[in-house]
Amino acid sequence: MRLNRSAIFAVPILSICLLSAGFNATATAAPVNQVAIADARSGARDAKAMLDHAVSYMKDNSPERAFAAFNNQNGSFYRNDLYTFVVGIDDGIMHAHGGAPEAIVGADVRELRDASGKLIIKEMLTVANQPGGGTVNYVWLNRVTNRVEDKTTLVRKVGKYMIGVGYYVPRSSAGQAEALLDVAVAEARKSPKDAFAAFNDPKGPYVREDLYVFAVSLDDARFVAMGVNPTLVGTDVGAMKDAAGKPIIAEMIALAKSKGSGIVDYVWRNPVTNKVENKHSRIERVGNYLIGVGYYTR
Repeated sequence: MRLNRSAIFAVPILSICLLSAGFNATATAAPVNQVAIADARSGARDAKAMLDHAVSYMKDNSPERAFAAFNNQNGSFYRNDLYTFVVGIDDGIMHAHGGAPEAIVGADVRELRDASGKLIIKEMLTVANQPGGGTVNYVWLNRVTNRVEDKTTLVRKVGKYMIGVGYYVPRSSAGQAEALLDVAVAEARKSPKDAFAAFNDPKGPYVREDLYVFAVSLDDARFVAMGVNPTLVGTDVGAMKDAAGKPIIAEMIALAKSKGSGIVDYVWRNPVTNKVENKHSRIERVGNYLIGVGYYTR
């Protein structure tokens, strides 16, 4: 299908409406099933696999057949929060969009912006023209969570088309980190030994996407729990520094001993994005241990 001229000019407005709807829905929607979301959330590896499949399919079939397959939400190019889309390199026309084929296919989307005003398609087209393609980061509506989230899209050029598949990057809030810490502290007060065993289970309730619980002994500065990497348990981390050279564990221990609780800011690797980012860890003393949970910001 091809939109008429007035519809094409309305694409920037369409993007704003779609994203605004995401914000409004977040405020009014019923509680979300977090377990279902975790099961549905895809990662970089899943996006790359779908993109590789889409590129191969596009090379082996006519453009029309490929577009039909990519627009089919019951097919293999649409799964949970992943979908394939195709934009013409020269004309900027959206030829396929598995996430919303009825809303945007046929439009010139070169002026499409994300919620921050970033011209995302123009950047994607530029990146796609590079050898091997690349990635573009922006914010977009996740139809699974019904929220606007950070998104990374992998793009590649096939003939005169750009093919893209993106995945959403979870980014927990200060409130979510504090809520997880409250639960962890309550469990540690009941039975430190049982609590530490639970904290060290990477598949347990104390490791949630980019959030995890850690615990350090105040007696010898050793990890007794490290949810994202339990192999570090027993390690002396008293001299541990972040990427900027800040002695983070020493600061946490001093804070726990002097005030009992507080926040330490530093830079650390985000296990979800695999990038060093700003981290803000709230810690609380429980007996001779400090329990902590941190959240990341760019």
